[in-house]
Amino acid sequence: MVFSENAAVNITRRQFLQQTVATCAIASAPWGAEELDFPLVDFHVHLDNSTIDKVLALPQAQKVKFGIVEHAGTKENQYPVVLSNDAELTAYVKRLEGKPVYKGVQAEFSDWASGFTKAGLSQLDYVLIDAMTMPGKDGKRVKLWTKEAEIGEPQRFMDRYVDWHAEILSSGPINILANVTWLPATLMPEYDRLWTETRMRQVIEAAVKRGVAIEISASYQLPRLSFLRLAKAAGAKFSFGSNGRYPKMGLLDYCIQTAKELGLTRRDMFTIPGAKQGGAQ
Repeated sequence: MVFSENAAVNITRRQFLQQTVATCAIASAPWGAEELDFPLVDFHVHLDNSTIDKVLALPQAQKVKFGIVEHAGTKENQYPVVLSNDAELTAYVKRLEGKPVYKGVQAEFSDWASGFTKAGLSQLDYVLIDAMTMPGKDGKRVKLWTKEAEIGEPQRFMDRYVDWHAEILSSGPINILANVTWLPATLMPEYDRLWTETRMRQVIEAAVKRGVAIEISASYQLPRLSFLRLAKAAGAKFSFGSNGRYPKMGLLDYCIQTAKELGLTRRDMFTIPGAKQGGAQ
């Protein structure tokens, strides 16, 4: 990345470090994307603490198209921004108009679509959802990645967790299931024991039945190959996602490596028909 003399004087230390890290990451990344027969798209990009122009100025934006997502659902979902009605959704979409990105939302919980009309949602190119916010024993929403989350006995948790996947996959228009097979940190050492083939097949079958693509997550490096091979054999579609915040979006090494190992081709990948016109299915 080249700076003018004046820019070098005015740039802050934090900005310089962020740009340097991003540039070095791209320079050292074993892309291997030329071996794939489909274009690279990161469908899981957040603009937290950044702007669309800053994100599009990153080096990786020259190699990867971005799909921008904002959280959407009721105000019970606690995030800095949660789109909850057509007016908020329309304002969000307008901020992305004219930019070379796909427009999406990250849906929250099974009632996420209750505040939107069909016409409002038609402004989107796609909807992404994950299972990481789940009903607790008292019915309240539990963010499973927080210290406050009570996981309980692992096998019972897994049964409820798999059932929850099936429930959210039937909740309104959904295109991509994200962060697939993610587990709370206390359970990750038992990943292979807890994610039995039966449980994997339950999630895969629910996604395939609904026509929902399975995200290959670059940040979590999930799902593992055991899950992905079952998904491919079942006829699932796949998408790539970084769950990236500035400047780490579009860094898809794990996705590319996994796609090559699985032999994924264009026909296996999630695409957006008529993306310029939008329209989540």
